Amino acid sequence: MDQENIIEIVNMSFSYDNRKILFKGLNFSLKRGDKVGIIGSNGTGKSTLFHIIMGLIKPIAGELYILGKKRQEEADFFEVRKKIGLLFQDSDDQLFCPTVEEDIAFGPLNLGKKPQEIKTLLEEIGNKLGLDGMMNKVTYKLSGGEKKLVAFATVVSMQPECLLLDEPTAGLDEQRTEMILKHLTGYYDSYIVISHDYDFLRNSVKKIYTINDGQIKLKEIL
Repeated sequence: MDQENIIEIVNMSFSYDNRKILFKGLNFSLKRGDKVGIIGSNGTGKSTLFHIIMGLIKPIAGELYILGKKRQEEADFFEVRKKIGLLFQDSDDQLFCPTVEEDIAFGPLNLGKKPQEIKTLLEEIGNKLGLDGMMNKVTYKLSGGEKKLVAFATVVSMQPECLLLDEPTAGLDEQRTEMILKHLTGYYDSYIVISHDYDFLRNSVKKIYTINDGQIKLKEIL
């Protein structure tokens, strides 16, 4: 096991109900400083890979090392979910509080942040992501693009070491896409981005991988 790896997947296999095999003997690693994009057709397992890394579902075989430790049981992933931020593909899976401000503050509150720290954090994130005028809005009434931006804000409010972003620009206009790109490249040096937006990937990652036939393979170094 390489101590420089944030994520290391060794010979992993996964299938849904032992029917559809998504991964078979998959190997992959993300080192500190890696900025990686993943592309692939729908149904090839891109989102599933993220869910396995976060411990939301379990592989049927193989080993998973995250932050230098083997992760297997539910308790093993408590630290992972504090230090690696996951942006779900569907923003409705991420947002559940009445207002934007409460959604963004939820994670830091659970980390034990003090009220003044959270207030400062909200102001910083609001300014950097253009959410200043949205903090008191009712979350479920937002547009799809607005929800995506707020969901991204809930992830970065946790101040994670590494990000896993599933279609971060889906539904966003050019201005909000640029905000996410600027924040991502300006504040994070280790992340994986799943996206169909090739222009966004070319501006945000150093390597692009494809998932196909149960394997992940390097496609391009940018």
